[in-house]
Amino acid sequence: MTTLHATRGANFWSSRPVMRMDLAVGAYEDISSADVPGFTDSLMSAMPGLVEHRCSIGERGGFLIRLRDGTYAAHIVEHVALELQTMIGHDVGYGKTRGGDIDGEYTLVFEHVHEAVGLRAAALALETVQHAFAGTLSNVDHAVAELASLATTPDVPAVRQRVLCGITGGSERAATRDEIVRRGFGSEDLIVDISPVFLLQAGLPYSRSDIAIITDTSLTDVPGRYREEERAQQLVSTVADAVDRGGIVIVPAKEWEVQDRVRESGCRVAIFASDSNVTRRDRKVARAVALIVNDRIMIDSRGERTDHGPLRPDFPAGAQAAGALAAFTLNELQPQLAGTAASHSQI
Repeated sequence: MTTLHATRGANFWSSRPVMRMDLAVGAYEDISSADVPGFTDSLMSAMPGLVEHRCSIGERGGFLIRLRDGTYAAHIVEHVALELQTMIGHDVGYGKTRGGDIDGEYTLVFEHVHEAVGLRAAALALETVQHAFAGTLSNVDHAVAELASLATTPDVPAVRQRVLCGITGGSERAATRDEIVRRGFGSEDLIVDISPVFLLQAGLPYSRSDIAIITDTSLTDVPGRYREEERAQQLVSTVADAVDRGGIVIVPAKEWEVQDRVRESGCRVAIFASDSNVTRRDRKVARAVALIVNDRIMIDSRGERTDHGPLRPDFPAGAQAAGALAAFTLNELQPQLAGTAASHSQI
């Protein structure tokens, strides 16, 4: 085990809290459950509830089929961690195992009801699977008793914080936040800058946000596999999980896959560009569009164009457009916040 931690808010893998566990499996890389005589029988005897795991096959007994056909250590640890929690009455079922950056490394995640139980279930699952491979597994009674005892202790409080705006992306997050503040927001309500690496490792640090902004998908602070286009898009789109259904997420022009992910989460899209180049496809899905025309920030909404001030030459154009669009959106969504911001809306 090289990493183990609880990811509490909406995260890369799930909108629910999950445990993340990184494993370096060593010699187990080339040994499947089918390669070890008695492995499946001893594991199923100790944990008969595993027959209920549908796994990727999608039916009762699916995981048992995978065991008999041959599956590998990290995947088995994921299922055992879930089943240990099920054995104490916790209703959990979501898990996922993926390869790491190099051969022999894996990341697995699984849901939990009680954080301390989930953390300990990860370690006990690893020990259980090691015993099964070694042929020394007889039962998991001690593990179940320990987890049941932990379940009686107070759990950590759920993340309840609500913020005005969450911002993520590979660049210009701070500049975008500064532009929103310049336009009158953030003196009392929080505008949270979430680096992609924090989002990956810990999930969102709040439960709800009024709006969210994705500055781009060019990530530099995460491992290489998460910089790949599809994973980067999935990672930054996590901020949409905290916005109320029907709420607004501000996305760059031409990031069509991100726009689709945001809309699939139930949110509406507003779009910004660092120039005047906004495509017909962008406009088709956008509630509002911010763009630069003749060195001025313009916002098109409901068939009308409004001027939101000159472009500052010493500040990133995209950040100014995104910040202006955020202020415009907040003024529309939250009239109660418009007091001091209204005087700034035409800067």
